[in-house]
Amino acid sequence: MPLIDIQQLSKMYYSIGEVAEFLDVNTSLLRFWEKEFQFEISKKNKKGNRLFTVKELEKINKIYQLVKIEGYTLDGAKKALKSKEPRPVANSENNVEVVISRLEAIKIKLLSFKN
Repeated sequence: MPLIDIQQLSKMYYSIGEVAEFLDVNTSLLRFWEKEFQFEISKKNKKGNRLFTVKELEKINKIYQLVKIEGYTLDGAKKALKSKEPRPVANSENNVEVVISRLEAIKIKLLSFKN
């Protein structure tokens, strides 16, 4: 599943269509997340089209990671966004450690379901 590579972005603003294409989702899903996770879009053009900044794309990436990749419910993702410290970006130096810790957490959850 795709994530937006924040380090590869070169523009200041991205349209909702571009963001949807990056993540391979519908634009309606991004609009839904905007309402559901109550984040403000900092800029709209004269037509009212949403223009996303890199900071907003980072938040969308976190939501995508939680909901689509890790399988959180929307309520669970909201709680995770509020309670957890910032999640590492995919291309960080400690990527192996991050992956291992996530896998260990998933293993614990799966074992709890088994019992």
